[in-house]
Amino acid sequence: MKKSIISGLFGLMFVSAAANAISVSGEAGEHFTNLGVGFGTESSGLALTGDWTHSDNDGDVAGIGVGLNIPLGPFIATVGGKGVYTNPKDGDEGYAAAVGGGLQWKIGDSFRLFGEYYYSPDSLSSGIESYQEANAGASWTIMRPISIKAGYRYLSLAGKDGHPDNTLADGPYVGVSAAF
Repeated sequence: MKKSIISGLFGLMFVSAAANAISVSGEAGEHFTNLGVGFGTESSGLALTGDWTHSDNDGDVAGIGVGLNIPLGPFIATVGGKGVYTNPKDGDEGYAAAVGGGLQWKIGDSFRLFGEYYYSPDSLSSGIESYQEANAGASWTIMRPISIKAGYRYLSLAGKDGHPDNTLADGPYVGVSAAF
């Protein structure tokens, strides 16, 4: 029974993802960069993501996520979670299991507004007290498959056991993405 449920979930993931696009993106802020890849992030159904954020001053974070995109009229709401590897400059490396979601609003064929938030408390992380990530912005598709993005990103690792907090991103960014 357990094996058939797991097999069914994997099958559903691949069937759902077969019709969805792959996207890659890069963003740069004043003291941080973020690289990402997504599979099925702009359509309903299952979505897979991966990202890496590097701060010039506070370390690195890499994550792999899964979400369910639900169409709500002109919006796509996402609920999901991500497994995150944390490597703060001032602190212990570890992990976090973050839960959260996001909302996208596609305006016409070229514009999209988006926002997302993920959080992991102490009980779902190691090496840090908590993990918080927020991202909001807009994108403009200048020519399919290329879009330019601008927004605000916040990513913070609260210190644990006397270690200071590490804020990897806290500011505006510009970026580019390609979806195929």
